[in-house]
Amino acid sequence: MLEIFVIGYCLYFIFNIYTSFMQIGFVKNAKDLKAVILDQDKYLEAANYSIEKEKIAILSSFYSFFIFVLWIGFGLSSLDSLINIESSLIKAVVFVDLFIIINWLLGLPFDLYSTFKLDKKYGFSNMTSALYIKDTLKSGALFLVFGSLVIAGISWIITSLSSWWIWGFVFIFAVIILINMLYPIIRDKMFDKFESLKDKELEAKIENLLDKVGFKSSGVFSVDASKRDNRLNAYFGGLGSTKRVVLFDTLVEKLSHNELLAVLGHELGHFKNGDILKNIGIMGVVMFVFFAIFGNLSEEIFLGLSLENEPYAIITVFLIFSPILSFFLMPLISLISRHNEYAADEFGSNMQSKEDLVSALLKLANENKSFPLSHPIYIFFYYSHPPLVERFKELGYDVNSQADTALKDSVFNNASTI
Repeated sequence: MLEIFVIGYCLYFIFNIYTSFMQIGFVKNAKDLKAVILDQDKYLEAANYSIEKEKIAILSSFYSFFIFVLWIGFGLSSLDSLINIESSLIKAVVFVDLFIIINWLLGLPFDLYSTFKLDKKYGFSNMTSALYIKDTLKSGALFLVFGSLVIAGISWIITSLSSWWIWGFVFIFAVIILINMLYPIIRDKMFDKFESLKDKELEAKIENLLDKVGFKSSGVFSVDASKRDNRLNAYFGGLGSTKRVVLFDTLVEKLSHNELLAVLGHELGHFKNGDILKNIGIMGVVMFVFFAIFGNLSEEIFLGLSLENEPYAIITVFLIFSPILSFFLMPLISLISRHNEYAADEFGSNMQSKEDLVSALLKLANENKSFPLSHPIYIFFYYSHPPLVERFKELGYDVNSQADTALKDSVFNNASTI
């Protein structure tokens, strides 16, 4: 059965490489055509950024495949021989922690290059070495404390309960829900500076918008995201009593009130349409399938890896091979997500106006250097949001029409005054 998993990983690797090459070729051809959505300079810059990202993704895929071969060839058995701990629970925590830390260290060069070379080249990253180290130490501390507790919890379930994979699913699913509840609080306390909006007029408009759709939150906050990155973003964080509206300071700076309200109207569309609960449900189904598979593995898999069928090995095999299942399930999940995005666009445009939403999307694409065109296969596998051209069409705008060209020109000409 190990051979089946290895073949699956090889197919996963080949598909990753193939889609990246197809995307690079598509974007290279598309960038020589007349610009759509973006003005010509931004269009070319976004194309070049997209191509460079895919080239790095190809290198990363080859590198990851090489590391995968090392792990299953001798790495896991070598790590196992170094850890002589009788307690299966403690051994699981130590083994899995070391496995994750080693993988993180091996992947660090790509992260550093993307943050300090590529993103700085295209004007995204404001990250300093000091802030990067500070963030890394905090993230590492959180992982060592809470990640180790989760590993210990699932290890105890494996060794103590029959049909452990069912209870393991319940435990991990509950942990994920808890993380989503605490996420904005953790970000606030450890990483970002959350502040009430200084623009009280905007805050009042947002509160009024939230009241219209019955969205109860603990407040509307601006976060100092620009100390790390210049991209524009906003999100609704938390669950239950921890729900809050979080706006990147870059978004507040670049978008007008009406455009901001249109963007938030889109996000509220997900809330009103029940997409949040649907996504939690889909995630739950996928996780249950994963646990059902990895909770009933053949003994041959562990023998093939020279490991014992114990918690540390089960968790590690899960971590190594679950990306394969995720990748091949992603097209279906992305298809559902793209459908939900169209519906959220419609809701957001009705809450504000189609003109405001289109104008906001244009600015987001411009500032985030989002190339508006992609290969259909790439969209099929990776796009959780529809291409911007398709979103505009659904909103009733032809991106090549004279009217929309005028709107685009108006947005870029007035961007510095907003």
